[in-house]
Amino acid sequence: MAETMPARSWALNEHSLRRVLAGEVHARPYEQIAAPFRASHLAILHDGLGAAEERAYLTELLAIHGAEAPAETTNYFSRDLGALRLRWERHAEFSTYTFLRFEPFDHPFSQPALALVPVEWLERMPGAVLTATHLAVEKTPRSADDMATLFDGNPLIASKILGSAAECWTDFRLHADGFGRIWVRDKDLTKGQTGRVMQRLLEIETYRMMALLAFPPARQANAEMARMDAGLAAIVTELADPAIAQNDRELLERLTSLAAEAERLDAATNFRLGASRAYYAIVNQRIAELREDRIPGLQTIGEFMDRRLAPAMKTCESAAERQQLLARRAARAGDLLRTRVDIALEEKNRDLLRSMNRRAHLQLRLQETVEGLSVVAISYYLLGLVLYAAKGMKGAGLPVDPDIAALVALPVILGAVILGVRRLRRVLAGRHDEE
Repeated sequence: MAETMPARSWALNEHSLRRVLAGEVHARPYEQIAAPFRASHLAILHDGLGAAEERAYLTELLAIHGAEAPAETTNYFSRDLGALRLRWERHAEFSTYTFLRFEPFDHPFSQPALALVPVEWLERMPGAVLTATHLAVEKTPRSADDMATLFDGNPLIASKILGSAAECWTDFRLHADGFGRIWVRDKDLTKGQTGRVMQRLLEIETYRMMALLAFPPARQANAEMARMDAGLAAIVTELADPAIAQNDRELLERLTSLAAEAERLDAATNFRLGASRAYYAIVNQRIAELREDRIPGLQTIGEFMDRRLAPAMKTCESAAERQQLLARRAARAGDLLRTRVDIALEEKNRDLLRSMNRRAHLQLRLQETVEGLSVVAISYYLLGLVLYAAKGMKGAGLPVDPDIAALVALPVILGAVILGVRRLRRVLAGRHDEE
């Protein structure tokens, strides 16, 4: 016989989340249970309820039955409480409480598992109840009259599941006690299959309600988007019609206000609509896992959801798509308006540059005229000085003719003045360029 070798331990550098992630797939195992039993299931929206506060509330019930309190970091546990078993799971938006009662029964829903839970504790349950369902699993078949009585004569939805190993019956309605009802006949289920069937059926009901949370805001969003669509269409019509007198500033203010409303609406509904798609996908997955076969004359769960839940989900999907389309249309309209404003601004800049060019040309002409007059004036004064000097020299007895001296000095003075003015202009222009 071969000797069993001890497992070798390898000193590997593990990722800090490796063991947490490896255990995640085993974090919420199915119950191993057998018929007959009854279950009461509650799905509670958190509404700001913290995990620590919820665990403290659970600890009160566990203490009554002498059961161990949950760990501070756990989001799932299952505890036996005498005649009851409690299964608790905390999710992102809601928590589920499933109470299991294991004993034979005559009427599946007259004394549910929840009847063994202290009323005072239930009445203080934090959060808002979204789903409340009683489920009963038994092996004994029931007649059509019994089924009609169990579900108060409502139209029934039923199917054979898991290759006809069981039958599932429900009406997806709230009864007088505020709970829905599900009845399962166990024909040939293992304990593991029974636990999975229970979990899937309860999850279908829970995630169906979670998906429908987006339906009221989706309808409201569709009404608001219809109004915004009309406003955006009016703005685009004004942009496209040259016959309409338009005020770009007023159009821009209207478009900016509409775009802000669209962003506000998207921010208010985006998470809810996205979560609805995820929850609806889980509902469809859980239905597929039941592997339904038809019971003649009755709708299956899948058919019921296709006819009743799918249209509501289409409304939610339509609202999400319309919001994205509205945002894109508003962005395109904004681009068109900005383009028109930019073109108008460029035309104004072009006219301004033309006006500045004309002014610069006139200023140059005026400057040249002033320079010409300056040359004449300066030359006139310098020529007068030369004439006075010549007269003085003649008066002093020198042989100088003032008129001839002025005539000879005239071209010299003009040339010197012109060169001096041009040089001065070049110096000033050079300083301007440096500045």
